[in-house]
Amino acid sequence: MFRFSHLVLCAFFVSFLTATAQENVSLSYYLPADVTYNKDIPTPESVIGHEVGEWHVTHDKLVMYMKVLAEKSNRITIEDRGKTFENRPILLLTVTSPDNHQNIETIREAHVNLTTSEGANAQITQMPIVVYQGFSIHGNEASGSNAALLLAYYLAAAEGDQIYNLLNNTVILLDPSFNPDGLQRFAGWVNMHKSEHLITDPQDREFDESWPRGRTNHYWFDMNRDWLPVQLPESRARIKTFHHWMPNILTDHHEMGSNSTFFFQPGIPSRTHPLTPQMNQDLTKEIATYHAKAFDKIGSLYYTEESFDDFYYGKGSTFPDINGSIGILFEQGSARGHVQESENGLITFPFAIRNQFTAALSTLEAGKNMRTTILRYQRQFYENARKEAARTSAKAYVFGDEKDAAKAYHLAEILKRHQITVHEVQNDFSTNGTKYKKGASYIVPKNQRQHRLINAIFEKRTQFQDSLFYDISAWTFPLAFNVSYDELSSLNNAGNEITDLQAPTGNLNGNGNYAFLFEWNEYYAPKALAKIKAKGLRAKVAMLPFTLEGVRYDYGTIMIPVQNQTLNLQEMRTFLRTIAKESHLNITAVSSGLTEGIDLGSNNFEAIKQPKIAMLIGDEITSYDAGEIWHLFDQRYEIPLTKLDTRNFSRKDLSRYTHIILPNTYSLPKDITNNLKTWVKNGGTLIGYRNTVRYLHNNNFIKLDIKKTGIDAKNVSFAQRRDHNGAQVIGGAIFNTKIDRSHPINFGYLKDELPMFRNTTIFINPDEKSYNNPIQYTNSPLLSGYISEENLEHLKNSVPFQTSRMGSGRVIAFTDNTNFRAFWYGTNKLLMNAIFFSRMM
Repeated sequence: MFRFSHLVLCAFFVSFLTATAQENVSLSYYLPADVTYNKDIPTPESVIGHEVGEWHVTHDKLVMYMKVLAEKSNRITIEDRGKTFENRPILLLTVTSPDNHQNIETIREAHVNLTTSEGANAQITQMPIVVYQGFSIHGNEASGSNAALLLAYYLAAAEGDQIYNLLNNTVILLDPSFNPDGLQRFAGWVNMHKSEHLITDPQDREFDESWPRGRTNHYWFDMNRDWLPVQLPESRARIKTFHHWMPNILTDHHEMGSNSTFFFQPGIPSRTHPLTPQMNQDLTKEIATYHAKAFDKIGSLYYTEESFDDFYYGKGSTFPDINGSIGILFEQGSARGHVQESENGLITFPFAIRNQFTAALSTLEAGKNMRTTILRYQRQFYENARKEAARTSAKAYVFGDEKDAAKAYHLAEILKRHQITVHEVQNDFSTNGTKYKKGASYIVPKNQRQHRLINAIFEKRTQFQDSLFYDISAWTFPLAFNVSYDELSSLNNAGNEITDLQAPTGNLNGNGNYAFLFEWNEYYAPKALAKIKAKGLRAKVAMLPFTLEGVRYDYGTIMIPVQNQTLNLQEMRTFLRTIAKESHLNITAVSSGLTEGIDLGSNNFEAIKQPKIAMLIGDEITSYDAGEIWHLFDQRYEIPLTKLDTRNFSRKDLSRYTHIILPNTYSLPKDITNNLKTWVKNGGTLIGYRNTVRYLHNNNFIKLDIKKTGIDAKNVSFAQRRDHNGAQVIGGAIFNTKIDRSHPINFGYLKDELPMFRNTTIFINPDEKSYNNPIQYTNSPLLSGYISEENLEHLKNSVPFQTSRMGSGRVIAFTDNTNFRAFWYGTNKLLMNAIFFSRMM
């Protein structure tokens, strides 16, 4: 007993002393000891009011310090590249020698020329290397942004030949916070829960953030998946910087579980995308020797090549690899607060910060020493890309949608953000049976600087060296947008290069005084309808096609009659003209209700009720899925969406809502389940996604024939078990479905096939009545990405959508995410159809 108490007492004192040491940390703990520092440069503490690591820096204090440094140091300039959704500045520091700053634009232009034929004879030995260092894209992985304080101070204040040589030969693009909103949210949490005598118990509330946590941005997106889609303001700022400078190295500082040590790339070699040159991985490995040497010196544990990968080009450490750069991921075992017990002893916040700072300095050391080699690699990367482009038989891609110009425009918008040359279509033309219309289609020549990036964006890939993926295995953009696309053997149909991409225009056409019509094909049709209903106007939807005044109108056409409205004819014209322009679609005023097909007064026009929509959020809900839906309603369609937290759901008046959306969840408390059942039976529509489908089935909201799956683990060793099980995961791939265009869930779709994104292994057998299966996977569904042979068999002819009555209400179930990461424009309308047309299903 005495011995046990003695050990506990010793452990207590070790914990107490370590925690106390953490509170008393000073700059000397972090900075190289053999360097002198300019006393005229303010330290972080002198500006933010505490030593680095004593508290988590809030974003406003981080901004304040960076601005002070830029004012005091002739080595630093600062720019505000825009605002986050919460109106925080997206800063960038450019750090180099004062002499380089005097010629910074000349240096930049010469550097970017290395990626073109103009740089073929550039004197690389005389050129500085460009290193982009970015921190804490996940806001609750905060040691990165706190290390940025130290890095900025070191680069501004350090003196001596070593720093002068570094700055003369390097341009450093320092991005102190990839995720300002998330960082601010997390800093507030951990600082709010910090004890004066630091608590190390992992069960303390300091280490257990409330939902949705600080990892994500304002709309709960994981921004480290947005480098390729570029849908968020923070991403747009950094991608613009990337292409403006074309850096040689880009570092991405993260944190991982508290029981881990420190990871730096390369990752698992077999999980590198085939479009990434081997030389990229070789250089990454050589750079890693500098990290190893630096970590050996301070005694910190580390590892490499055992986890993470370089496959999905939408991550910060992988996006550079398809752009002639070298992306490097750093992952630090996280304190998740100020100090926490771990399998490696007490992990303090200052310790995590020091490791991040050490990795930042070792990157700069590697970049300086490997400068000419890396610059040559960048030039060679683009030389080889030009040769590949010249050899390809296909000269261009064409893509578009003759009925949805806005959706095609948004894909062209992404390409332009990546400095990809895009041409307009000169005149309407057809190829392989598909019509491409001028104004709704675009041509992308393959023979251009970004040839390899174009391949990464457009390719369909179904063969892989490995069966495990850290992230998604497919992202083919034309499929994500559900636009037609083809390869062209010539540029005969290419019009002028687009230098100023303009969104499609919309207008009110015709002088009729009987009704107004617009088709449901255009991406922003739901936005128009929502505003029309919010104005108090009556609207109906066509359940069948018809032809009027020489125009054929498809399933889902919206009709706004002139008679018995709250606005008179002229007021309606003025209002609808504005709606047409804001929603990028055409509205037609017609003079008669007599058609070929259903007349405008037919009972086959169903009245559309004003939807009032809510969504469950909270601990049981996946924040990513919820955020994607919130963003879609708020940013794209401008439709009000009430967020109901599960914490106090039982006190909510559900009668206010016509629709409630359940994002991905595995289970909900019994009282919530009972309240939802009562609400649905009284007439509500409940819409569930992904694993929510199992919850709905298990709790008798809807009866589904869910396939039983299970893979035999025969001849699998203990060491192979994780790979065996991981190979059965559908991390994210694209599959083809056949759709019944007459069903309201599919209104607005032009073709009878629809690509869908899937990252679940829920397989539903089709209903025995074929009309209850309006969306069904084909017999050969795989379009792009990885799926095991066993799961592919399960997927064939299964259904991703089912709906059923429950009392006076309806339950709608989607196995797949129709709103994935804000760039799956092609299936966003499925959710809108479930909102506006659920009564007709």
